[in-house]
Amino acid sequence: MLGPYDDATGRVTATGTLTGVPNPSYLCLHPSGSTLYAVNEQEQGGVTAIALSPAGPEVLGSRGTGGAGPCHLSVHPGGRWLLSANYLSGSVAVHPVQRSGALGELTDVVTHSSPPPGPGQEGPHAHQIVTSPDGGHVLAVDLGNDAVYSYRLDTKAGKLTQVSYATLRPGAGPRHLTFHPSGRFAYLANEVDNTVVVCAYDPASGRLVPGEPQSTGTGEGTSYPAQLLVTREGTFAFLANRGHNSLTRYAIEAGGARLRLLDTVAVGGDFPRHIAFSPSQRLLFAANQKSSSVSVFHVGPNGRLRLAGEPFAAPIAVCALPL
Repeated sequence: MLGPYDDATGRVTATGTLTGVPNPSYLCLHPSGSTLYAVNEQEQGGVTAIALSPAGPEVLGSRGTGGAGPCHLSVHPGGRWLLSANYLSGSVAVHPVQRSGALGELTDVVTHSSPPPGPGQEGPHAHQIVTSPDGGHVLAVDLGNDAVYSYRLDTKAGKLTQVSYATLRPGAGPRHLTFHPSGRFAYLANEVDNTVVVCAYDPASGRLVPGEPQSTGTGEGTSYPAQLLVTREGTFAFLANRGHNSLTRYAIEAGGARLRLLDTVAVGGDFPRHIAFSPSQRLLFAANQKSSSVSVFHVGPNGRLRLAGEPFAAPIAVCALPL
């Protein structure tokens, strides 16, 4: 679904939809801003490139990910490689990005094999792949193996080499990792045990060291943390809670080493699967999967969230990407 929004009021105007992209459950933008990429979350997984121009979006084509059920993707900061995570097959993949923004043939697929799956999991489930802020390592979050893997990417050959992995407590189910702007700390949302974890990060080695699990502020009811966002200044973090249908606000303290829970606010929809800032960070968008809606919040200087009117309708809203 496409449409402009007003950065001052938060009002969104739907203008149309783009067809020809099967099950685009996650989106990311090329650093140039000229190409959009979408996963095709299906049994034969794929990734699709979409050119953005004043004339309108144009599908450039798709490539297979070498796995099943891809659910996340990101572009390496150099702009030459697209990284994707295959949830169902527990693997991560690399594609070259051509000058046009289109994708070349797959250059690597790595399946997570160790440590063994956590309680209740039948195998690895790669849920996210992201590059560290300094560009030195690629990190992959695996919900099934309760682990975060660190890789080096050969930027000439498009090959991944594992250098370490960090383990979470059994049954944590890590889903999404977000770095502090300093690049020395990262925050993990654990889907299965409903916690968040502050992690120390060493840019030189790529080693991640998880701390103790912390509360999401959602109480005893059913809640599945989806994703954390950190403000540009590194002063506040926000967590989307599916089931509890809320956003948790944390103060970031001690230079990024500590999260202090402040409050939760109702998201105004059902099952917020993805949240994103507008480029100005004056607005926060929450894609509510089960209510097929997107809620928009004003973000105050103290990190307080205020709903900007009624959520707008968006069929099966699983990802919001404000440009």
